[in-house]
Amino acid sequence: MSSDKGKEPGEGSSSRSATQPSRYESQKRRDWNTFGQYLKNQRPPVPLSHCTFNHVLDFLRYLDQFGKTKVHLQGCGFFGQPEPPGPCTCPLRQAWGSLDALIGRLRAAYEENGGLPESNPFASGAIRVYLREVRDSQAKARGIPYKKKKKKRNPTKNAADEAASSFPMQSS
Repeated sequence: MSSDKGKEPGEGSSSRSATQPSRYESQKRRDWNTFGQYLKNQRPPVPLSHCTFNHVLDFLRYLDQFGKTKVHLQGCGFFGQPEPPGPCTCPLRQAWGSLDALIGRLRAAYEENGGLPESNPFASGAIRVYLREVRDSQAKARGIPYKKKKKKRNPTKNAADEAASSFPMQSS
């Protein structure tokens, strides 16, 4: 499976024309336009140059109303059950993974549209904290703890290191 990541438009897949952006690029543009429209609809409208992490957090909370992921509340009888046996009135929210991917795309789009990396509101620590809280609360509501995937270790390198360390060093 080949990846078009990091390639110029027109490189890579021969089935894609030079003018058609990748699915990721299309989604990033749609997300960027949606966020821009959200800022324009604020009263008073917020210019991108005045956008802060608070506007980003408000945008993420606003998106929750369009979510499709059932997140059980603490008082719900199904709270903590991975597969609830029946329906309930708990709210639908945006899934953590969707929000995480959205922030990644918006973070890249901000810099591609002239924003400075050091002033990127999507890269704020407050955004990372918010996403972590969403992830943890959704995992708790489902009864499935989130476990970070461990990086795979290189078995050939480790074997060579262990073999080397088992031989005593010779002094001259």
